Amino acid sequence: MAEGSPARVAAPLALAAAAVGVVVVVAASRPDSSGAPAATRTTATQPTRRSAQRPRHRVYVVKAGDTLTVIAEKTGVSLETIQQLNPDVDPQALQTGQRLVLSR
Repeated sequence: MAEGSPARVAAPLALAAAAVGVVVVVAASRPDSSGAPAATRTTATQPTRRSAQRPRHRVYVVKAGDTLTVIAEKTGVSLETIQQLNPDVDPQALQTGQRLVLSR
């Protein structure tokens, strides 16, 4: 190869370009202080997962043999409160799997 050949000039330039590419890829995939990769950071300040949010109502799922009195004793919620929060529930006709609101 002659001293002025294009390959002698292109090889160091290609090596430098490859090094810059590696640095860019590594920097983009490195997590920031929040633990999220830099490429997926968001600006949202509110939690986006529903599980992070507090449930709106405390609910009890009726089990076989439950009565409102038993449910009140199990949950620590008064019988009167359960009846007020569930006015459409017939205490004599509770069904397994039925959901009762215990608080709002």
